[in-house]
Amino acid sequence: MTNDKNSETSKLRKVIVSTIVGGMLEWFDFMVYGYFSTLIAQTFFVGVSRAESLLLTFATFAVGFLVRPIGGAVMGMYADRAGRVKALSMIMVAMSVGSLLLGLTPGYAAIGIAAPLLVVAGRLVQGFAVGAQFALSSVTIYEMAPPGKKMFYGSFNMLTWGIAAILSSGCSYLLSRHLSHEAMLAWGWRLPFLVGALVGPFGFYIRHSVGESAEFRQMQANAVARLPLGRRIRDFVGENGDALVCAIGIIMGGTSLLYVWHAYLPHYAQSQLHLPISSSLQAVFVTSIISCVLSPVFGALADRVGPYRVFCFFIGSWLICVFPLFWFLLATPTATRLILVQLVGILFVTLQGAAHPGMLVRLFTVQGRSTGVAISYNIGVMLFGGLAPFYISVVSRFTDARFVPPAYLVGTTVLSFVLVVGTRTGRRAFRLESEERRQAAAARDEAGAAGAVPSSK
Repeated sequence: MTNDKNSETSKLRKVIVSTIVGGMLEWFDFMVYGYFSTLIAQTFFVGVSRAESLLLTFATFAVGFLVRPIGGAVMGMYADRAGRVKALSMIMVAMSVGSLLLGLTPGYAAIGIAAPLLVVAGRLVQGFAVGAQFALSSVTIYEMAPPGKKMFYGSFNMLTWGIAAILSSGCSYLLSRHLSHEAMLAWGWRLPFLVGALVGPFGFYIRHSVGESAEFRQMQANAVARLPLGRRIRDFVGENGDALVCAIGIIMGGTSLLYVWHAYLPHYAQSQLHLPISSSLQAVFVTSIISCVLSPVFGALADRVGPYRVFCFFIGSWLICVFPLFWFLLATPTATRLILVQLVGILFVTLQGAAHPGMLVRLFTVQGRSTGVAISYNIGVMLFGGLAPFYISVVSRFTDARFVPPAYLVGTTVLSFVLVVGTRTGRRAFRLESEERRQAAAARDEAGAAGAVPSSK
């Protein structure tokens, strides 16, 4: 029995380490693209105005998110049938190919229209690959984690965001400080993408060193797992359709904040606040370190008090803070105020994001978990996260650009809460969490009564 427990612990440790390293390398490229969006625009989208060039760059950034639901659904169904780990290793190799395309493609001046087309192709490959990464990692960790610690161990999947932000912002900051603008435009911005291509070899390591969870092996032995694809799709929609809407609601508020903070705010600081890009990168670097430290803490908190109580606290508190944060920053735009605003925002991102993986996985049946998490997560991220910089850029051309980001964040946060409480799955999850808290409290009371020493008279 002890050997079996040690084996499961070792396997869980390997899964967590591989998830952190693999996920970190994958998100690294997505963040770098946002940081260097201005340079990428000047390299691949020339012959138009600066505003249109930047808009095309953010549109290309968004293209990767358009195929994420497709990649998530395809690889999710493959993972539910063939194995979580096997699918995870395949998407890491695909991510490496996309990174190489972005890092090695010559500029528009060298190969003309082929340059932006290759960049779009690279983003499509990356989007397809990343579409399933989060879902497969979340499901694998959740199934292997011990009861009562699902949210805590699931938070390590969100830890990859923090580590990727530290490395990408740190790397980008060093490059922007030590290379001239000409060198950065010519080749400097490409270096992080070439580093990100290291995810490919790591995919092979995962495939050959980490096994599937016992829960997946039991499900695979079930006859349901061998049903034809059409039947499995119909069964999935019937069993998990309402859960998909609830899951999108859970993702929406946190992911809109995350992408505005990491992908759009660096550009906002330059264009609206007239701060150098190094200030934004410093802010991302510092706040990401704090996020890495607090992510497991908030995951453990969600296990203790309940993830939906944490979710409600996030919704209410964030709605109160959004506009005051931007007013504070706009009143006196300085690097110090930018770091403070980034810090508050990242605390909210981490608070809600730490419990995301576990909350999403437990909404779906075992045979449809990878597919359900992949579809809901990627639809939420595509519509309200990845497209956020594009939405904000378009609206900002017709109104006061300073207050478009906070207005967008308020809207997505309210809609997030409405989708969760408006679904049967969401209301059932709230009731289940309340019942679990009552049972836990009753168990503690019984244990306390049984251990109490009668007083002497």
